[in-house]
Amino acid sequence: MAHQYINMETLRFQLYVVHKFEELLSEERYNAYDKASIDLLLDAVKTFSDKDLFPYIKEMDEKPAIFENGKIIIHPQFKQIFKQAGEMDLIGGAFNEEDGGLQLPATIFHALNYIMEAANNHVPGYLGLTSGAANLILSFGNEALKKKYVPKMLEMKWGGTMCLTEPQAGSSLSDIKTTAQKTEKGHYRINGQKIFISSGDHQFAENIVHLLLARIEGAPAGTKGVSLFVVPKYRIDESGALATNHVTTAGEFEKMGQRGYCTTHLVFGDNGECQGWLVGEENKGLSYMFQMMNEARIGTGRMGAAIASAAYFASLQYARERPQGRKLTASGKKDAESGQTLIINHPDVQRMLLLQKSIVEGALSLILQASMYFDRELTSEGEEKEKYNLLLELLTPVVKTYPAEMGRVSVSNGLQVLGGYGYCQDFILQQYYRDIRIIAIYEGTTGIQSIDLLGRKVGLKKGLALELLSREIQQDIKRANEYEELNSYANTLLENLGLVQKVLASLMPHAESGNYEKYLADATVFMEMFGTIIVGWQWLKMAVEAKKAIETEDREFSKTFYESKIHTMKFYYKYEMSKTKGLAKILMDDNELTVSTNQEIFD
Repeated sequence: MAHQYINMETLRFQLYVVHKFEELLSEERYNAYDKASIDLLLDAVKTFSDKDLFPYIKEMDEKPAIFENGKIIIHPQFKQIFKQAGEMDLIGGAFNEEDGGLQLPATIFHALNYIMEAANNHVPGYLGLTSGAANLILSFGNEALKKKYVPKMLEMKWGGTMCLTEPQAGSSLSDIKTTAQKTEKGHYRINGQKIFISSGDHQFAENIVHLLLARIEGAPAGTKGVSLFVVPKYRIDESGALATNHVTTAGEFEKMGQRGYCTTHLVFGDNGECQGWLVGEENKGLSYMFQMMNEARIGTGRMGAAIASAAYFASLQYARERPQGRKLTASGKKDAESGQTLIINHPDVQRMLLLQKSIVEGALSLILQASMYFDRELTSEGEEKEKYNLLLELLTPVVKTYPAEMGRVSVSNGLQVLGGYGYCQDFILQQYYRDIRIIAIYEGTTGIQSIDLLGRKVGLKKGLALELLSREIQQDIKRANEYEELNSYANTLLENLGLVQKVLASLMPHAESGNYEKYLADATVFMEMFGTIIVGWQWLKMAVEAKKAIETEDREFSKTFYESKIHTMKFYYKYEMSKTKGLAKILMDDNELTVSTNQEIFD
């Protein structure tokens, strides 16, 4: 039996039915596409993933990226992958046509990457970082930088990175020490170190274009004094020849998971002059970098959902093939004379599988929801544009965090389905479990995302972002109330909207009095509650469309397919949405147990 890592029917159902993606194609920006052409793209990337990505995922883990003779060596299959990715325009697919892109909707760009990440999560990061770096140059760089670097990056002949983290600073970008000294020739001398640089070096890139944050001499302290630079591994002279730019690869971080995806330590300017070119204006680097960081946060959440998808189908296949134990009889006893039953028939295994399914499909819908907001912002003007911008800003930390945290829970349940075999290297679940653990750390930890949500995003425009999201949700609640079977679930979601307001009303006085530590102390708990509710909204949307299709005898998908969506929605509301009241109780409890706690408590 062939292994499955994604359900393409579910992806299409969410795109076309739940999120009404085809309506977007009537916009001038995207009217070169129709449903048929989009389906061809989806199928082409699925074929590419089946052939060139999925067969190598275990081997990339067993033969990881290594540091050897001052260079990073990655799996040989990447040569073919990068060549194919360049030929298929997978790097600049969402870029404007005049910039060499396909002008694809971001929603489809994310869908294509989701397929690839489910097939092999060690691969798309190389592509995504190159895409993000190229887009940053296109957005804020001058014409010379665009012409010199972007074309080769779109062909995937040159790679790209984002260089933020430093050994002494970690996630605190206000503490970076990499320096940039301006020269009379127009470039800057770069000196410093960067760590945890994904795809920072490998043998299949003719050049690596680093988008690097540094501090110009005399710049203001903190994040207000950070500038953005293009710093290539190799300089390019007027003839196009490459020469060293004194970017030294100091080592490879040997990781627990995603071992085929290299993570490097880079040193700039130790062995000679390392030249960098300013992107945009001085001291505005962090605001520019936030474009790439926000793109990367959605991409990271997408990767978490994709890994969880692959793990779900691996555990589902095992459950359908593994006989063990016997069903209970009506008397509550097992019939020793009867044959063994498949483990998928055991209620607790069904619970774990349904939990996986509810998390995976709910997370995917959340990602597509945010992607649609991005596309709507891009094709709107005035108040509508601001509306979609605010909705996207509010959802971005949730899109990054829910698939990361709950995706890990999902994969853990998948491993549990296999029992002892799940812990063995003969089966891939243990690899997915290791691979997904980094997702909650990449691009800002869960704590950082949670502080962003509670400390910044819920208060955007004096609460307008949250109000706009509430209106969106209430529209779907109204649609759900048209179906008697969905009434109780619609009411539960409405109650949870009120619960969010109740929690915020309890917490806000702490912020208003200047006690921000108390206000944000349990931000991760708020994230868990809020994320659970938002995914509950996504499941209600799916159930509404499934119920409508059944009643109108729509046959685009089977009746069983539609019924599975409603059944999984009911499972999510029983097992997940019921947790929000307990989380709210924690948030409204006045006991200060994690603020200014005496360190002796931990002895």
